[in-house]
Amino acid sequence: MLTRSWRKALLTLMCLPLLSLADTTANREIKQVLALAPDAAHGRELFEQCAACHGPDGGGTTDGATPRIAGQHYRVLVRQVVNFRLGKRWDMRMEGVATSHEIIPELQDIADVASHVAQLEGDGARGVGDGTHAAHGAELYSKQCATCHGRQGEGNGAKEIPRLAGQHAAYLARQIYDAVDGRRPELTRSHGKRLETLDFEDVLGLSDYLARIGWQETR
Repeated sequence: MLTRSWRKALLTLMCLPLLSLADTTANREIKQVLALAPDAAHGRELFEQCAACHGPDGGGTTDGATPRIAGQHYRVLVRQVVNFRLGKRWDMRMEGVATSHEIIPELQDIADVASHVAQLEGDGARGVGDGTHAAHGAELYSKQCATCHGRQGEGNGAKEIPRLAGQHAAYLARQIYDAVDGRRPELTRSHGKRLETLDFEDVLGLSDYLARIGWQETR
């Protein structure tokens, strides 16, 4: 029986030609979108079709089934939509939306809806863990993640590094495991080895800590 590491390696090798082509096309489309002048008002209209899953405030769902996208960096949002559009990132729902000729048929539409989402308030209800491992997660984040993602998980829009602070804990945990298992091809090379070293408590703590940044629990 193949181990998880061998399954991941085999999957990566099988997908390399397609990923290479998608990478070239994606980078070209991203540059084209970023060269456009976004129309946030039109983006607000387009987002009405996204709100069914992401919520009218872009807050997603606290169980992590749908991520918070409100307040995410514009360039990050553009890259993710293009990646879904071209099969560089995998999710049946988002791939369907990103390739829809009814929702976002043109590159201009990507620019418009991303502009609107980036301007949404990034706070609101969020899914957190039980707090047991949050302190450990804070230490882990400071040592392994803060250099790129920022001291407070704020990311970097210019470098297309996503904001992690305030994201739902369950969603973050799932993305970590997806990256380790090769289900996030664009993260495999840059994050795979680092994330592979995390144990279960590490993942719980890291995701819980990030979800809690800038948030005070109310009872």
